[in-house]
Formats: sequence, C-alpha cells, structure tokens
Amino acid sequence: MYDLIIAGAGPAGITAAVYAARKKMKTLVVTKNIGGYAASSATVENYIGYQFISGAELAKKFEEHLKSFDVEIKENTEVLCFRKLDNHFKVETDKGEYECLTAIVATGRKPRLLGVPGEVAFKNRGVTYCATCDAPLFARKDVAVIGGGNSAMDATIQLMSIANKIYLININNDLEGDEIMIEKIKKSDKVEILNNTNTKEIMGDKFVNNIKLQVNKSVERMLDVQGVFIEIGSMPVKGPGCDVNTNKKDEIIVNKRCETDVPGLFAAGDVTDVPEKQIIVAAGQGAIASLSAFKYISKNIFDS
Repeated sequence: MYDLIIAGAGPAGITAAVYAARKKMKTLVVTKNIGGYAASSATVENYIGYQFISGAELAKKFEEHLKSFDVEIKENTEVLCFRKLDNHFKVETDKGEYECLTAIVATGRKPRLLGVPGEVAFKNRGVTYCATCDAPLFARKDVAVIGGGNSAMDATIQLMSIANKIYLININNDLEGDEIMIEKIKKSDKVEILNNTNTKEIMGDKFVNNIKLQVNKSVERMLDVQGVFIEIGSMPVKGPGCDVNTNKKDEIIVNKRCETDVPGLFAAGDVTDVPEKQIIVAAGQGAIASLSAFKYISKNIFDS
C-alpha cells in the first residue's frame, strides 16, 4: 500500500514526488516518460533560476532532482484507471495493479490534431507535432508551421536557423502570444506570415509535397512544402480518473488545494483547469497537490 501514487512525470508530477519524498510518504510515480510536454520546448526563458535553458535540459534537471530521493518510479507505464474503494484507491496500469491511500493525476497534455485530409496519412512522413524533435530533419527545406500562438512561434523560431523557407499559417487575423517572439519572427526574411488562412488538405506521394490553403475564406492557394509542423495547441491527457468533474475543455476541475470532487484524488498541472499552462505553474500545483495529499492522509487516515 503506497501513501501516494502519481500519474505523470512532467513538472507537476516530479514536483509532487519531491514534496512527497520530503514528507516521507511512500510514493510511486507511474509515467510513460520523464519530462512531459515541457521537454519538447526548444528554449525556456521564464523558469525562475534559469535565464536560458532548453526544455530537454530542464527536464533532465527535474529527473536528477527526483531520482536523488527515495521514490519508486515505473517508466514506460500508463495508468488506465483509478478506482476508489472504501478508504483507498486501486490503480490499474498496463503493467499491473497497485493500491494507495491518495493519488495525483499529473498526466499533462498532448498535441491537438488539425483534422484535415492527409494529416494522419503523412504523420512522420512530413507531418510532425514537435519542432524540437524533428526540425533538424528539414534542413534547407521549405516547411509550413500551422498555428498562431506561442507553440507555433516557438516552432518557427527553431526552424529559422534550419529550414530554407517557413510559411507561418494562422487562421486568425493576427498572431497571438509573446510580443518578443512575434517581433523576432517578423524580422526574419525566411518567414512568410499568412493570416486569415485555413489549411484544407495535406498532400504528397511517399512524403509531403504540398498543402492546400484557403485564404480569407475564398481564395485557394497551393504551397510546395516538404514539412508541416502542426502547432495548434494541446488537449489534456485525461485517461486516468474516477469520473472526476471536468470543464468543457475536458480539463479536470480542481480547487485552490488541487482537490478534485473525489476525496483523496488530486490533480495538478496542465491536465487541470488552471488558466495558465506554464511550467512554473504546473510545478507550483504539483507542490500544492502533494502537500494536500499529505494533509488528507493525516486527517482522514491516521486520525480515523
């Protein structure tokens, strides 16, 4: 019987585990990988203590910190369900079952699909969702980045030193996100910004050759590109749960103590309805969720 099982090892899950270890809680972390979505960021300039660090480097720092404590970790493992019993949980994974007094869902987010013809057919054959992972494969090639927020601009900035030409395709009137990123992109002669433009289809033979666009809801345009980076945001990975309350975005609703509507079940990070999806916010929620779990056990288990 574990005191706490944490699903996910991104900033929220790792921070929760560190705080649990410091409280001497018997803790198990179950995760597909360590680092989460944050590891795919090219540069992180707003995490306190690091003026400039890559997402992969920051994730490595998190991992080193986590493994300096006596925390059991099961990697390459997916939590399928948390089942609430009388005063504890049974946690089902794809590699076995475990029991715990409290649990934290910190499973983060995954890229949102564009949903156009050709997207699935050309995935990993020109279509990608991770510039940090795949940008080097498109050296000296023409590519399209689809999206208008920070994730799209982050991908564009990464590609500016690698690709030959970048088309930034934005369905809205203007780019959204950090002004410093927008300014950097607008100064580049490699980037062509296409606002009010909708992607209709991704085409090719064995690999992506071109994409079909609709400009201003009427004009059709074809672009010859060899790569398509889809950066239109993300959605919560809400596989684990006990029929917890969620909002319209399928995010888990939590209060200021990171409690869900299921007693003993907490949630932290980007999988929740916290308004800002930031590494530092996720880490803060992870700390709160862990401390709340400790207080829950102290009040409801040891005092009972």
